[in-house]
Formats: sequence, C-alpha cells, structure tokens
Amino acid sequence: MVDDRSPGAPAKPTGAAGDQAPPLRARYRRILAFAARVLVQTWWFELALPRLGLTGVAESSRERRMRTLAQRFHVLAVELGGLMIKVGQFMSSRLDVLPPEITAELAGLQDEVPAVPVDRIRVLAEAELGVPLERAFASFDETPLAAASLGQAHRARLSDEDAAVTGFADVVVKVQRPGIDQVVATDLAALRRVGGWLRRIRFVADRVDAPALVEEFAQTSLEEIDYLHEAAAAERFAENFAGDPRVDAPAVAWERTTRRVLTLADVTAIKINDVDALRAAGIDPADVARVFAEVMFDQLFTHGFVHADPHPGNIFVTPHRAGGVGMPGAAPPVPGSATGAAPPVPGSATGADAAHPAWRLTFIDFGMMAEVPEGIRHGLRTLFIAAASRDGKGMVAAAQEIGVLMPSAENRELERALSALFARFGGMGFAELRDVDPREFQGFAEEFGDTMRSLPVQLPEGLLLLIRAVSLTSGMCSGLDPQFNIWESIEPYATRLLADESGNLVRDLSQQAMSNAGILWRLPKRIDDIITRVDEGSVTFDTSRIERRLDRIDGLVRRGVSALLFAALLIAGALVLTANPALGIVLMSVSALPLLHALFAGLFRRGPR
Repeated sequence: MVDDRSPGAPAKPTGAAGDQAPPLRARYRRILAFAARVLVQTWWFELALPRLGLTGVAESSRERRMRTLAQRFHVLAVELGGLMIKVGQFMSSRLDVLPPEITAELAGLQDEVPAVPVDRIRVLAEAELGVPLERAFASFDETPLAAASLGQAHRARLSDEDAAVTGFADVVVKVQRPGIDQVVATDLAALRRVGGWLRRIRFVADRVDAPALVEEFAQTSLEEIDYLHEAAAAERFAENFAGDPRVDAPAVAWERTTRRVLTLADVTAIKINDVDALRAAGIDPADVARVFAEVMFDQLFTHGFVHADPHPGNIFVTPHRAGGVGMPGAAPPVPGSATGAAPPVPGSATGADAAHPAWRLTFIDFGMMAEVPEGIRHGLRTLFIAAASRDGKGMVAAAQEIGVLMPSAENRELERALSALFARFGGMGFAELRDVDPREFQGFAEEFGDTMRSLPVQLPEGLLLLIRAVSLTSGMCSGLDPQFNIWESIEPYATRLLADESGNLVRDLSQQAMSNAGILWRLPKRIDDIITRVDEGSVTFDTSRIERRLDRIDGLVRRGVSALLFAALLIAGALVLTANPALGIVLMSVSALPLLHALFAGLFRRGPR
C-alpha cells in the first residue's frame, strides 16, 4: 500500500483490493492523464487563443467545452468509483471556483455503485472482528441494505449476550469495501500531484490555492473511511441532543465496531421525504419541515457540530406512541435509540409541542460532519443577522470576517449584487418564488455567479459543508411544505443573536470610547511636537519612491514614443516603396532604431528603480 502522503505512483494492489477496481498504478495514471488533458485544453483555449487574437473563438465555445468536460469526468468517476465519486460531489459544491456548467453537471453524481459480493464482505468483517460472523451476530442478512463507493450496509441481529450488554438487538452493520483504503491512498496521491501542477500555473494559482483544497478534501475523506471516527461523531451528536424529544440518533454497538466495521442500532423508520407515509402515520409534513429546520439551525448556532449530509436517506421520522395508544400507522419505539422519548427540557425551543411528542427526527450516517470553530461561528452569526435584515454590505463584511473574501477584494459589485438580490427576492416563500419568471432567476444567477468568480474567493471545506447542509435543509423543507420560508426559520435565531450581541456591542463601544479619549488627550502635545520640529527644520520627507515611479513613467512614455515612431517610419516606407524604392528602404531600415529602443530601453536602466 502506498503512503497517502507521497505524490509518487502507487504499487499494484494485493489481495482483494484489485478484483473489481482497475490495478492501482493504471488507476493513478488514468487520473493524471485526464487532468493533463484538461490542463492542456484549458491552456490552449484560455491563454493561447487570446494571445493569437482569437478570444471570440474561445468564448463562443466555453459553455459547451465546460459541459463536455464535466460529462467526461462524470463517466470517469462512475467507472473508477472509490474516491472519485466523492471528488465529483465535492466539485459540484465549488460554486466559488468552478463555472456553473461543471457544477450543474456533477450535481447529479450519485454515490451508488454495484454491491460487493457478500463473501468478500464476510472475509473483511471477520478479519476485523476476529470471529466468524456466525459468532459475532445471531443473524446476518447477506442482501445489502445499501451500497456506496466506500462501504456497504447489511442488517443483522446481535447475539443474546451482546444484546443484553447494549440494550438492543436489531442492528445495521456498515462494512468498508475491501481494499478501499488503498484506492483512497492512490486517488489522494494523484490529486496531490494535480494540485502541485496547478500551483505552478499562475492564472490558476492567483485564483485558488489548489493544494490547500486537496488537503482539505483529503482530511474529510480519511475521516469518512475511519468508522471509529464516525462512531464517536454519532455519540457526540446524540449527547448534544440528549433529553431533546425532537431528535434521535442510533446507539453504537462498540463490541462489534472497528475502524472498518461499524455496528449501529437499526433505527429505520419513515423517510423524511415520504410525504404519503407521513400522512398515513398522522404526521403533518409541514410540521416536519419546521422542526427539521429548527434542529439544523440548532446544530449550527447552538452546538457548532452539524450533520453535513442531511439528504432523505439519512433522516427518518420515527412516530411515538401517545398516551399508550398507537397512532395510525405508527411504528413502535425504535430499540437502541440514543435519546429516546425523553421528557422535554424546561424552556426548550419545542415549547408546548414537546410536552406530548408524536414523532422525532432520527439522524444516521455521521461520516460527514462540519465542526464550526467559535471564530467562524461568530462570523456566521453576523452573516445570518445581515441576511435576516437584508443587509448586503453587512453580509460582505461578515464574509471578510470568516475569511472567505480576501481584504484586497473589490467588494462593491458583490454588495450591489446582494442588495439587488434581497430587494427582489428577499422574504419570498417558495410558493411565491415559483411564480417568478425563470428567465429572471437565470439572469440573477448568472450575474451573481460571475461576480463571485471574479473575486479572490476560496471557501474552506468546513464552510462548504455548512453551505451544503443549509442548502439540503432548504430544499427538503420546501419539498415537505411548499409554503415554507427559510427566512422565518432564521428570524428567531437572528433576534436571539442580536440580543446576545448587544452586550458585546456596548462593551466594544465603551472600549472604543476610552481609546478615542486617550487619543484626544495626547493629540495637543503631538501637534505641538510636530510644529516645533517644523520650526527647527528637522522634518524631512523621503521622496525617493515618488521619484522612482516618475522615472518609470518617464521611461514608459519615451518607449511609447519610440514605438509610435517605429510604426510611422515603417508605414511610410511601405507606402513610398513602389514610387521610390530607395527612400522606402531607407525609411523602413531606420525604423529599426526606435523599435530597438522601445524593446530594450528598459533593460539598461542606470541605478535602482
């Protein structure tokens, strides 16, 4: 197995690693070959053709080329599987650095691959657990429950002994695809090599730090194939919502969990987007949308630990029994839940509705979590307050605080775009937005995307995961309730955050007032010192930088005049060449002198510049 920190080519796979995937060296070369073709094509159309005066040719074919490029990568990712599907999904979220033709094409890339034969899963699981599956579990369903690029899941039942220890018996066993760690190492080695290439290309390096993007992606990917990390994240998530009747998470069977095998309580229930099943169970989808949005924003603003992949397959709605009588179509309480139907926390956000909860949201799959540091959390608070108040300028300032926008960025166009966006669409519900002319949406989207890509913007992957989570939340809620308005969900948090920040504002203002008072107190003495130094003639000014700049300008003007003189002599010689060949040749020959001055005068400057 190759060291995943090395940019070199990996060795060929051993054992089960290469039965379905191409040999690792061939895989490595195929990824690099695809990247090299893309770089050559980009250089030709974006740099070479404009220098040849064919900018129009490059621009007219750009949209088609970008779409074709994304389609080819889509095919490559599906054929190779492994981490390349994750790469495509990661690229589909990079609206900050990639054109919409690419992100739109890759948005549909699904992490669904053929299942691994159960005999290979059995070999890996038994090697990890140290016992045959028949001893590890009372039963093990050989038909996969789900199969993805990094692993697949099977239903099973714990032995009576393990069930007595854990408190639950029905489980879902998640097993890594055999050899996936070698495939991930190979893919990361290839991606690091490509990142090194991009770092040496100026027009790319000025726009994005490609090696940093690769390392962020690598960290997330390595965490995702470490099931001990996922198990710890599941327990942390459950602890954050302990006692909250709205939220549940599966308990971990640590006795049957390793780095490559994860065993969780089976909490399968109604999928959150199954509107018909929700209604059959007596659950209002609009209530689910409201609570789901509350829970996601609680993760963001209260706990700073967010489930970054809240798609329908990862969230269930689990009905409770109310007053000892089963609800129509309701399932019994799920065994092994981490939080269960605990009594409501006094003063919790659920209020009176939590007194007799009819259902709860059950989250699974904690491999992709976004942790929000306090600094970014403060910036996000500022961002959401500005968003709730439709303040485009405030949103730009918050983006700079988070570190998304560089201090040197020209932000006026972004402020204008955000202000126009809020002025037109701010506060609209999704039902109202559906009535807006799609061409108007397209115009705003194109203008906003062009503005973002023109700025030195690079979103950290942690922030991208948050954006992904909020985007999936908004889409899910609008599907459950067409009248859902995400601004209404944000407003209570913005109000609370404003109240929390008011104390900080008073403190900051008082500190600023004391600082200003100190400056005013020292100002008369400093002015008197300056006047005294002027009277004594001891004040000097360094004008050397100004002189050097004026000298450069003077040189440029002289070279410009020489270039014009060259063009005039050359054209004049060409015009008189037929009537008076001797004069024409003289004029054309003499034109070489101003040409040489225009080209080489800057190479022989005297003294420092």
